[in-house]
Amino acid sequence: MFDLWTTDDICDLRGRVAVVTGANGGLGLETAAALAGAGAHVVMAARNAAKADDARRAIDTAHPGASLEVVPLDLSDLDSVASAAAMIRDHHAAIDILVNNAGIMAPPEGRTAQGIELQFGTNHVGHFALTAHLMPALLTARAARVVSVSSVARFMGRPFVPGEPIDSGAYDAWRMYGRSKLANLHFAVELHRRLLAVGAPVASLVAHPGLSNTDLQATSVASSGGGLYQRTSHRASRIIGMTAARGAQSQIRAATDPTARSGQLYAPRFVNAGSPVRRPVLGWSLDRTHGQALWEVSERESGVTFDIAALATGAGGLPD
Repeated sequence: MFDLWTTDDICDLRGRVAVVTGANGGLGLETAAALAGAGAHVVMAARNAAKADDARRAIDTAHPGASLEVVPLDLSDLDSVASAAAMIRDHHAAIDILVNNAGIMAPPEGRTAQGIELQFGTNHVGHFALTAHLMPALLTARAARVVSVSSVARFMGRPFVPGEPIDSGAYDAWRMYGRSKLANLHFAVELHRRLLAVGAPVASLVAHPGLSNTDLQATSVASSGGGLYQRTSHRASRIIGMTAARGAQSQIRAATDPTARSGQLYAPRFVNAGSPVRRPVLGWSLDRTHGQALWEVSERESGVTFDIAALATGAGGLPD
């Protein structure tokens, strides 16, 4: 029989604290709504305050009595990441679920506040730093989960080798987007390895949503001027793409399914559409040299020392 998992299968999340980045729209909003509807207290971490307030009201309407809070977070500014993480930890000693959902797709060439290539800095480095800063609270929970959201665009990406700069050569928006999405996968796998090595009670999973009709597609077209690939992708998402609610199911399942295990990947059954199911992580993605190289690059660019072993033993304190 087909595995027809839906959000109706989410377990009771009362008493759990969940943090969702980019919770003000698209997949993030649907994820926040599903978790709140199941009883979790959801921290909606988002850059656009007005959209976040609208999203909060929408969830309140759909799930009266939902437990929500909004925390400002700009993943393209590592000072904002550190500030948001400090605010979250001040209010929550333990975090049960972290969904690293937010992202940008194929904008014109740009830089983060710290001078990192914009897509890699926002989609990966910001989430790397956020996860590091929140790890003490994740380790405090009984069985926390970190879900990194990747994409089939990862197949356009190229892994890192030690010492390599992030963006050498001419800027290609889609190749850099693919590289940032591949980094999301390699980060999830390497985080899983490091947590497992020290017996930490935190699971690291990865999900990809398939082709979903969200505002990410429209934003990409608007910001880029509407290149051929962007226009084609946007039209395809409008015609055959899943709704945001359907597209979010892979990351929601990864975050909540009691049978899910660290190191696993959840994706639509038919690659870009269908119910969320567990898929194998391909062998080349498991090459540890890629994960180690990415970790080195991420610590260098973020300025954050993310020492899982030290944090797990209580010897590391807060990340630098």
